[in-house]
Amino acid sequence: MNKGRLFIVSGPSGVGKSTVLAELLKRRGRLYFSVSATTRAPRAGEIDGVHYHFQTEDDFKKLIEAGELLEYAQYVGNYYGTPAKYVEEAIADGRDAVLDIEIQGEAQVRRARPEAVSVFIAPPSFAELERRLTERGTDTPDKIRGRLLRAREEFAAADSYDYIVINDSIEHAASELDAIFTAEHCRPAERISAVL
Repeated sequence: MNKGRLFIVSGPSGVGKSTVLAELLKRRGRLYFSVSATTRAPRAGEIDGVHYHFQTEDDFKKLIEAGELLEYAQYVGNYYGTPAKYVEEAIADGRDAVLDIEIQGEAQVRRARPEAVSVFIAPPSFAELERRLTERGTDTPDKIRGRLLRAREEFAAADSYDYIVINDSIEHAASELDAIFTAEHCRPAERISAVL
């Protein structure tokens, strides 16, 4: 059995990453979608190990010191990170592991795991991204402007990714992402080792 591969998916807030990834998970049943660790308190309805691996700050810092995180960051006073253990177990089991992380995390993972395949999900246009953020109805106009500014900064780093998928429709974006996963498993090293 071949090992799974490590895939990183990034993109700006409001681009539809979660929806595209949910569609991909339907198509590729054996994917492992990474669950992040965090020091923030669980919200109502959140389950440890399902939504996040909830940690004390001391325990999280021990993970950092032991090198047990693929990436981590501090945001609004809380730590967030990707535990390596679960990702490595999935890959050893022949499942592809998917990390939905921001561009800073992608850079950390690529340094630690240069074989990781990175995909940036982009909007068809910034006008469309603004429309989607506005229609969500969850943010003030100031917050939307801030998200759009951040999206432009993130898009400036998109050329460092292996692939860019334009989310013009969920179906099309999920199909492109699915094709990338398939293509990565057609590389000679994997195919030759499967035959031998």
